[in-house]
Amino acid sequence: MDDIQKQCLADRALAAARRFIASRYGGAAFAYVAGSIMRGEGTAFSDIDLVVVFPSLDRAWRESFTEDGFPVEAFVHDPQTLAHYLHADAESGYPIMVNMVATGSIWGADIERARLIQAKAAEMLAAGPKPLDGPSYDTLRYKVTDLADDLRGDRPPEEIAAIAALLYQQLADLILLGRGAWTGRGKWAPRLMRKLDAQLAAEFEAAFRVAAAGDGARFLALADRELALHGGHYFDGFRQEASLEARRLE
Repeated sequence: MDDIQKQCLADRALAAARRFIASRYGGAAFAYVAGSIMRGEGTAFSDIDLVVVFPSLDRAWRESFTEDGFPVEAFVHDPQTLAHYLHADAESGYPIMVNMVATGSIWGADIERARLIQAKAAEMLAAGPKPLDGPSYDTLRYKVTDLADDLRGDRPPEEIAAIAALLYQQLADLILLGRGAWTGRGKWAPRLMRKLDAQLAAEFEAAFRVAAAGDGARFLALADRELALHGGHYFDGFRQEASLEARRLE
């Protein structure tokens, strides 16, 4: 798909989004229309990401539907619930909602409030994730250590591939967050690694491909090297406490 076709697709998607915002979400104050189509990176199979904001709701929700030929992922909020999820994103290191709001096209009546929230989301993105520390950091180091140790054993190729698949996300998180960059799930993990360090991303992807074929040595070496930047393997001394509510009375 060339640039002209991508722009035509983006224009069609935005026009469609405006129609179903009006028909499906009457009473909304404003919305952000986002996603790969709107960034000019979409394909015929890309969906529209939609953040719809009402003045007030009992609770937020998300829903998926297809309209005008476009698959749509809609996240429906009021300003307070949206603020909750924006801050939860910033805490987690996965700026999913933050990205949608910061980069989305605004549509609706309350444009000024939408722009204010968008500016705050853009500030969050620019500030980057919080430094790795505390229990979440310990858990991430432990998970990478545990999966890396599973790769050390003499295992059949299908088990190596399965372990590598689990290790992929945890190791990507450690690489990205450990360097002060946002992380992402699924397709976003390799994209963000390439943006951070193209050479490291190429090494990661090559090592994972070999591991997925049944040889985990290169992926294990990469995990060991990354753990060394964070104090080495973390197994002895790891402790994770259950919540106080984690009990069932018979």
